[in-house]
Amino acid sequence: MLMIYIIGFVLALGLALGLTPLVKKFAYKVGAVDVPNARKVHTRIMPRLGGLGIYLSAIIALLAILPFIPDSFLSARDSNFVKAFIVGGTMIVLLGALDDRFQLSAKLKFLVQIATACVVVFGFDIRLEFANIPFHSYSSIESWIAIPFTILWIVGVTNAINLIDGLDGLAAGVSAIAIGTISVMAFIMGNEIVAVMCMLLLGSIIGFLYFNFHPAKIFMGDSGSLFLGFSLALLSLLGFKQVAIVGFLTPLILIGVPLSDTMFAIVRRWMQKKPIFSPDKGHLHHCLRELGFSHRQTVLIIYGIAAFFGVLAVIQSSAALYNANWVTFVVICIMVFFLQIGAEIIGLIGKTKRPVLNFLARLRMKVSAERGSK
Repeated sequence: MLMIYIIGFVLALGLALGLTPLVKKFAYKVGAVDVPNARKVHTRIMPRLGGLGIYLSAIIALLAILPFIPDSFLSARDSNFVKAFIVGGTMIVLLGALDDRFQLSAKLKFLVQIATACVVVFGFDIRLEFANIPFHSYSSIESWIAIPFTILWIVGVTNAINLIDGLDGLAAGVSAIAIGTISVMAFIMGNEIVAVMCMLLLGSIIGFLYFNFHPAKIFMGDSGSLFLGFSLALLSLLGFKQVAIVGFLTPLILIGVPLSDTMFAIVRRWMQKKPIFSPDKGHLHHCLRELGFSHRQTVLIIYGIAAFFGVLAVIQSSAALYNANWVTFVVICIMVFFLQIGAEIIGLIGKTKRPVLNFLARLRMKVSAERGSK
């Protein structure tokens, strides 16, 4: 299997390097371009549809190496997963490509995403199967809970990557870090199919990043962000069903950057009495740019944050293998603390909303005052 991993990665990488320039020309030809406006950081018309290059590279590489994967490594569920990935991924990429060209309504996109999730769940029987609450044993999940939760999970994660697609190379790089983390855990748990899929996607994303890192020559567009989000959703459902708590916690940690950015955006808009889905320039990358960081520095900082979440996810999943539930508690505490502190420093909630930092400052002043009075 080692050679299959290597060949799959190299093949997907080569395909992405070769196909992305062709996709760029195609995007210009059909008018799938991104025009600058007040909310965007680029200043010239840019081709979109870059996700089409990622998708084609991954799918072609997958179809090329599938005949060489031993049958002993492909369970019935794994086979269903591969089919769900191809069919669902194709539906999502077509949706994203049409949106890149015609700017579809949010309602239509949401309905197609739900339809895609239903195809995955009902057509290929991919759903969450086991759950484990900390300090309790495994239990199977009833279908009436598993089915809507799985659909919600697929739709939610599919959209998560789209929310951070605001700087050159940002969404692609964060996705690569998350998928790389999944591959590490897949190797640890001996999940060969998940590892293969991760290698294919990693090769495709890295090949695309050659053209997408600042200064970008092409954007991934919704075709890319939705496809990568969908891929993360499926990989997490297949890859971690056998590990305690991971079915819920680890995938959440893996998408910690877009998930936390979304959460703080909702809180920020609610506190400012704005519609929750209204666009603004208060996202993580906007705030970092306002602090004076350059385009590349901002992207690299967020890469570092994503890598931090990835390390936490690996620690959490490895500990879960040995039922070390106390580690889960520690990981959650560390994650929540750094999320809140970081959000207040950067200004994700608001420039003046710093409850924890203000509390720590008051506590420090109180301690200093007590020491001075002695």
